[in-house]
Amino acid sequence: MNESLKVLISNRQKDVKIPSGMRLLIRRCCHAVLLSENFHQNAEVSVSFVNNEQIRELNNEYRQKDAPTDVLSFPLGQDGVYDKNMETGAIMLGDIVISVEKAIEQAKIYGHSLQREIGFLTVHSMLHLLGYDHEKGGLETLRMREKEEEVLTKLGLQRDASYVLDVNE
Repeated sequence: MNESLKVLISNRQKDVKIPSGMRLLIRRCCHAVLLSENFHQNAEVSVSFVNNEQIRELNNEYRQKDAPTDVLSFPLGQDGVYDKNMETGAIMLGDIVISVEKAIEQAKIYGHSLQREIGFLTVHSMLHLLGYDHEKGGLETLRMREKEEEVLTKLGLQRDASYVLDVNE
């Protein structure tokens, strides 16, 4: 099966220069999630870089939360049923919106690279686009976290050793 994934990436902010390689990383993350979920259809996803103010406005409008957040996911499918691009026949998974400012803040807080943070946010959002949800907590959250780490590990973006307690401490 020769399926393809089209990842449309747009930079809608001017505050932060997007490091080179970030677009390739996002494409790799999107592909890796589809592979891990055995999703074998032509698909499209859109990823936008925004600043904190832009994501705050979207968060307020769509989630009634008047605060910036790191990432928002806008799935176009429900219960495995997706809209199709009539021109290409590709399944339209939805939109991912990432606050680059927030990603930089969080990478510093968690002590890992911006690549790891953007990779995590992309994988996290792709799982949302495929129907995963962590809002209810419990087992669903645990399953989503496990899937995120599994994909990130395959991409070489696993949590670094700073999360592991040294036995000599």
